[in-house]
Amino acid sequence: MRKWCVTFHQKFLFNKTVNIMTFGYHKLYIGGELVDSVSNKKHTVICPADDESIGEIAWAGAEDAELALKAAEKGFQFWSKLSLAERAVWMTKLRSAVLENEHELRAAMVYEMGKTYAGAWEDIEAVINGLEWYPAAMKNMRDEQIPDYENTHTHKMVHQPAGVAVAYLAWNFPLLNVGFKLGPALASGCSIIIKPSAASPLSAYLIGKILKEIDFPSGVVNILCGPSSEVAYTLTTSTIPAVLTMIGSTETGQKVIADSTTSIKKLGMELGGNAPFIVFEDADFEKALDLAIGLKFGNSGQICVAANRIFVHNSIYDKFLKAYIKRASELKLGHGVDSDADMGPMVSRKDRDRMFDLIKDAISKGAKLECGGNIPKGKEKGNWIEPAVLSGMTPEMDVFRKETFGPIASLMSFKTDDEVLDLANDTEYGLASYIFTNSHKRIERFSRDLQFGEIQINGVKYSIYLPHGGIKNSGIGHDCSHLALDDYLVKKRISMAI
Repeated sequence: MRKWCVTFHQKFLFNKTVNIMTFGYHKLYIGGELVDSVSNKKHTVICPADDESIGEIAWAGAEDAELALKAAEKGFQFWSKLSLAERAVWMTKLRSAVLENEHELRAAMVYEMGKTYAGAWEDIEAVINGLEWYPAAMKNMRDEQIPDYENTHTHKMVHQPAGVAVAYLAWNFPLLNVGFKLGPALASGCSIIIKPSAASPLSAYLIGKILKEIDFPSGVVNILCGPSSEVAYTLTTSTIPAVLTMIGSTETGQKVIADSTTSIKKLGMELGGNAPFIVFEDADFEKALDLAIGLKFGNSGQICVAANRIFVHNSIYDKFLKAYIKRASELKLGHGVDSDADMGPMVSRKDRDRMFDLIKDAISKGAKLECGGNIPKGKEKGNWIEPAVLSGMTPEMDVFRKETFGPIASLMSFKTDDEVLDLANDTEYGLASYIFTNSHKRIERFSRDLQFGEIQINGVKYSIYLPHGGIKNSGIGHDCSHLALDDYLVKKRISMAI
């Protein structure tokens, strides 16, 4: 998961084996069939690198959402009754089919949201790892035996699939997000309805095509995209889903929670982040520098765990800033499956232009734009922006308060541990955080007092088996690890008199 922070400077070249610029038209996947929307509406998918159309998808509405709910309800009745071994056979079959279609899936992500071809492997890896790892994790789950102190009964806690799950997915990692939901949902015995983002729906629709090709059991997985006011609202307010899970913004999460109260549903949400990246004077300078670049500019900065606020001790701040500006200025922009670029375009014009607003706000409040932040020469079409570095960040600036979600690095110096701890925690978000120091006393303190769901020390690691989740306004529950299964399972106590 998210290996861009380790392999960010590796270069890859790939041969093209399909015409990646013409993906054609793709249908909804509902009830085991590829279907047009009831309204026959279509949505054009635009490449963020050049504003050109790369294909169309069936555009769902409320009626299609209702059909998906009914199909998922039937799918759950079948899937939940299969043994784990039987479910695992189907998951393995899907895993193999995804690998067989790897190039087309990666190309779709490159052209629908601007991801580099090398970076798109991470999405594929999340799908195949999730489909392989979760059946084994589910197998390791055991009924919990509870002692009876009076010796009159036996007691145990058992787990069962919760029911129909609905998954709302963000656009930044189109298939990684699919993998994070498909794996635990299918292994637990739930059926699932996947609503990808309208900004990057194509790769998810291709998964629907693959499911149809391998004759995956009807209704177990359903994939559709359409206006949230119709599709998401219909799914969320329905009493059919037992689980609502999403990856997206805090604002969207709050909307889903509010709309979900038509019935009691399990909620699992990975939401916004505002990660502090703290470099102390005794840190491994080169490692911290390398990861501060990768964690900021990988995926064009469109990552929930990106290094959003970079705090550097004042004794090394000038040296770090100079080296950081040099590295950021050397990043190569480009696009396409045969490109060796470090960074592509942003997903939309609105998101790109939001970067200009953030830079303008920061400069007006005293920051200095050290490099980048402009539209690259010759890349006027599309949603391009040069990697930007701002020095002199302060808490009054939007780049401090808001999740940047783009290629703007904001740096600030600090003097004391108390000062930087207060600055790091001064946010409504609590997803990821990073500290670099060799002081064991400091590590112990910051591990305890940083208010984030993930605290990474002197390095970065994400994997399917490691819990990923936030606190405060950054979410509920976890993706990855055995903890993700909790979202899709209910527990029962069974007591029997002796």
